[in-house]
Amino acid sequence: MIVFRLTCLFGKRMITEYERLKLTKNQRILTGILQLIGVSGLFVGIKFTVIGLFASLELALLITAGAFVRLRIKDAIYRSSPALIYLILNLILAYRFFLNIS
Repeated sequence: MIVFRLTCLFGKRMITEYERLKLTKNQRILTGILQLIGVSGLFVGIKFTVIGLFASLELALLITAGAFVRLRIKDAIYRSSPALIYLILNLILAYRFFLNIS
């Protein structure tokens, strides 16, 4: 997961994708950093569930923002569907972390 997030910062394919989405270099870098923080938080959340909860919610929020970007450019459903799957997975993780805190 972390390696994939690093491609957001440095990968040629992701650079091209962010240009297609009409996002700037700074937005791509910010997104990559926020993804790395979120993924790292999920790993730390194995031991500290509060951090895992916030990390999964942060990733869900980031994915939601990405979905709105795709709606804005009228992206095809099949290109947007992985985001929906990741959103659902992160919300399930958030729920599980929440149950472990209570």
